[in-house]
Amino acid sequence: MAMTTHTVEADRRQLLPAAALFHSLSDTTRLAIVQRLAEGEARVVDLTDQLGLAQSTVSAHLACLRDCGLVVGRPEGRQVFYSLTRPELTDLLAAAETLLEATGSAVALCPNFGVGADDLEVRGE
Repeated sequence: MAMTTHTVEADRRQLLPAAALFHSLSDTTRLAIVQRLAEGEARVVDLTDQLGLAQSTVSAHLACLRDCGLVVGRPEGRQVFYSLTRPELTDLLAAAETLLEATGSAVALCPNFGVGADDLEVRGE
């Protein structure tokens, strides 16, 4: 039985939130921030020290993650402590690691989204 165009379009619209979630995690800096916050809350200064990035860069990525509802800030005096909003995000990261282990280098070699030589040079590998 063939699907109607309306059904296919409706199904694709239902996937938009999931696509937005994965897009929010597709940046290596945001992913590094999420991985760090999976260990516990942190201030911007903690993240800049641990990730070796500028304060403005970390703040911009935190704002993106906050706008996506993945991170929340808890003010304490003049400081803000950031944490993940949902424990399921940690489960998602663990599932992604399991999938990457299972697929070996297939994702890294993907011609569209894989790790290219330029990416390895940036990381110093």
